[in-house]
Amino acid sequence: MSSSNTVKQVWEAYLNLIGETTQTTQKKYIYWHFGNSEKGANALAELVSIGKKKATASALWVCEHDNEPVPQIGDYSIIVDWAGDPKVIIKTINVEILPFIEVTQEFAAKEGEGDLSLNYWRRVHRDFFDQECSRIGRQYIDNMPVVCEEFELVYQVD
Repeated sequence: MSSSNTVKQVWEAYLNLIGETTQTTQKKYIYWHFGNSEKGANALAELVSIGKKKATASALWVCEHDNEPVPQIGDYSIIVDWAGDPKVIIKTINVEILPFIEVTQEFAAKEGEGDLSLNYWRRVHRDFFDQECSRIGRQYIDNMPVVCEEFELVYQVD
């Protein structure tokens, strides 16, 4: 598939692969990109594509403010790059809401970023969450609730 495929076409191709159609499936999806910058969105989508990134974290406060549902086990997401081109489909396999300070080394490594350490994860995510909290009129704190989502790659756009 080329990058000119739409999200809908990618979803239909995935359903076809698993023997379903939009008429027969009960599965639903959302689509989104990682982060808040072109560089980050594209780099993180690539980490999923190569199998290195198997988790992501978001601020619960931001989900609530933006009226976005908290991911649930079994949810499907089409990850797009900054330009909106679909790259992969993931399926949520675990969700846990933890205070920022209680996110584990194991989870940080599953995020697949940097040197995979908890220190790296905390530094990068503290900066990201600080920006996100500012956007919604809140302030980052160490015990703010973080949605820790683990996923599996189920479809790769060629």
